[in-house]
Amino acid sequence: MKLPGLKKLLAMTICVSAGNLLASDFDASSLSYSVITKLDNGTEVRNGGYGSAMTAHPTMPDHFYLLTDRGPNANFTGKEGKGKKFSAPDYTPRIAEVKLNSDGSIHIVRTILLQAPDGRPITGLPNPEGMGSTGEVPYDNHGKVLNLDPYGLDSEGLVAMKDGTFWVSDEYGPHIVHYSAKGVELERINPFGSGTGHRKLPAVFANRRANRGMEGLAITPDEKTLVGIMQSTMFNPSKQEISNKTLTRIVTFDIASGLTKQYLYHQDADNLSNSEIAAINDHEFLVIERDGGFLGDKAEYKRLYRIDLTAATDVNGDFSAPTGLLIGNKTLEQSSWDDLALAGITPVTKELVADVLADLNYPHDKLEGLWVRSAWEIGVINDDDFAVTADKEGTVIQKVLKATNEVDANTLYTFKLNKPLL
Repeated sequence: MKLPGLKKLLAMTICVSAGNLLASDFDASSLSYSVITKLDNGTEVRNGGYGSAMTAHPTMPDHFYLLTDRGPNANFTGKEGKGKKFSAPDYTPRIAEVKLNSDGSIHIVRTILLQAPDGRPITGLPNPEGMGSTGEVPYDNHGKVLNLDPYGLDSEGLVAMKDGTFWVSDEYGPHIVHYSAKGVELERINPFGSGTGHRKLPAVFANRRANRGMEGLAITPDEKTLVGIMQSTMFNPSKQEISNKTLTRIVTFDIASGLTKQYLYHQDADNLSNSEIAAINDHEFLVIERDGGFLGDKAEYKRLYRIDLTAATDVNGDFSAPTGLLIGNKTLEQSSWDDLALAGITPVTKELVADVLADLNYPHDKLEGLWVRSAWEIGVINDDDFAVTADKEGTVIQKVLKATNEVDANTLYTFKLNKPLL
């Protein structure tokens, strides 16, 4: 398949209305695409799909990396239960290295397909029971049940190391997977010990909400500690029993020792998504907090926050406990913020850096990728879902932006802040 290129479609100056962005310094560039497949109803499945994560190149300031998720999919309930339609079931999640040229043009330098330890390209199909299963049933576009993939990944978070390797977090296990420079799996870490190595995440992370697992991943500047953030409140102990729907978890993982710590993040409203995290220094990070709405149709939250772990309480508790640290007989997700405060638990602090929805008139639903290009300059990119979605009957259709009536496409926005991060 011919790989898509990138091209500069538009560079414009706007005046932002408020927030922390500098007026008159904003650029937007859209990714060109190839068509993966065209469905019977005329819907184009496009590649695209690079917006699930974004991260700086560790040594080349004008390069950055993008990540796809599991591939084109849409909600569907078939005879075997709730799940997803996979319009291109053999699609392999991948990383793209992208260069921003001095003339403002951008292009893909290379694409890296993610592979199992034996070098076989993986798919984005769900994992079997005991290996990261979320209970989602995979179907093809005609409703036929597909096979599961023990190495399948719904890739969402990306870290690029100076030695050329990558760490990727996902929404299935959640898994954190170490890949070689060529994309071959070196180690897989998850809460239930079914990875390629012997190291684990705390057992409580097995209670992740399906399709809202470890959405963001960062690395401290010394490359010693991975920092992952869950997208939304975990179902701990169950969907029916949780009450605090503004609580999400951050986990740190010391690469050398495997030791972990956990911190709490207080979202602005129930059921929001933390869709990316990027390091500023060893204790401060930028975080995306968003809803799933489009501009012109229920969108309210597309925000960048600066968070600080320094004064936050480590809530790791018993590493092996299925429900983690308890307050009395309640899980953290069953506890109010007042309950947590009385127990001496403090979440991370957060400070608004930019309201992307208001400041950029942001038309996309999924603000997911974040590039800290410099202390002054930020890049963000959307997940376009390979330009497809599903209607109420589960039919895969074209994904169209409400505000522009255009088919959604990966679009990189770069802007400058009115004060530096460092």
